[in-house]
Amino acid sequence: MEYTKSVCIGLLKSKQAEIVDRYVRRSDFSDEEVAAIKSYLGPWPRALEAAGIKPPRDFDRIEKNREKRARAKARRRAAKNGGEKE
Repeated sequence: MEYTKSVCIGLLKSKQAEIVDRYVRRSDFSDEEVAAIKSYLGPWPRALEAAGIKPPRDFDRIEKNREKRARAKARRRAAKNGGEKE
């Protein structure tokens, strides 16, 4: 079968219509279908987002976590540099 981005989205949507109590899983598809879906749509959660099955990630939360990690790294670096000077 010839896979395209639209075919992969169609596969996800049609399988989701059959399964109503949870999101579709990789195990619901053949290895060939999973490989095609991931190659066209990216990691599984992003593929579900692209197909409109799963709501998009909360980018505000992601950005806050990124900033929090950057501040923590800066504190560790400052503590390390401060300890070496003494």
